[in-house]
Amino acid sequence: MTIELGPLGAYLTAAGATATDAVALEEAGYGAIWLAASPAADLLAAERLLDATSRIVVGTSVLNVWQADAGTVADSYHRIAGKHPDRLLIGIGAGHREVDTGYTSPVAKIAGYLDTLAAAGVPAEHVLLAALGPKMLRLAAERAAGTLTLQVTPEHTRRAREALGPAKLVVPGHGVLLDTDVSRARETSRAGLRPMLGIANYANNLRRIGYTDQDLIEPFSDRLIDALVLHGDATAIVAGIRAEIDAGANHVGLHAMGADPIEDLRAIETAARDLEALRA
Repeated sequence: MTIELGPLGAYLTAAGATATDAVALEEAGYGAIWLAASPAADLLAAERLLDATSRIVVGTSVLNVWQADAGTVADSYHRIAGKHPDRLLIGIGAGHREVDTGYTSPVAKIAGYLDTLAAAGVPAEHVLLAALGPKMLRLAAERAAGTLTLQVTPEHTRRAREALGPAKLVVPGHGVLLDTDVSRARETSRAGLRPMLGIANYANNLRRIGYTDQDLIEPFSDRLIDALVLHGDATAIVAGIRAEIDAGANHVGLHAMGADPIEDLRAIETAARDLEALRA
């Protein structure tokens, strides 16, 4: 069965997400919580949030295939899905050469991981790939429910939709920052993005969709920062989310970068609801 996500999701770190956060996001109207920062294969972080809520979907964004044993993930999936059917999504990714020991042949590694999950009875329609480049997008189209990504723009979303076709999920994630001081918002965004923009997979993908070395070398161009982190008031942020949906996204995951992430996420969801901007 296809899992219903709704238009908006929220990113929380696997280690820091609490049951209280999950309940607040469910009550605010979010369709999914995405657990960031390489969740563990036991999926206990996801189980804790699902146990505390009644409707919201929880997904991993993403399990690192070099660190999270596929057999353990499959066992964990069945343990949790038995209690919470159609509320758990397994997002997996190939990690990064800069941080993962033994990193090699990422497409082959993901394909083997998918083989293990499939053999253990994890349904493909509940698995998403962190697919940036053409080869990984092709694998997502053939063997998963779709793709979920970070550090992308509507142009990448458009290309992902074209590669995956109309039936698959395309789930981009964006930083969001409620701050109408443009200079301050850009500096906050730069600080948050700096570690990720030093990773080749992200930088190379951004080059594929039209950014240059001038954009990607510190201090990073304003146009790149503005594309990767939606900032301003809630209405401006909703407009940025709408651009992703217009480009082909089914659902957009939001990583709130302010001092009170849950309150910021509430404000953004309220703006989206009031404007009916994401439900047209």
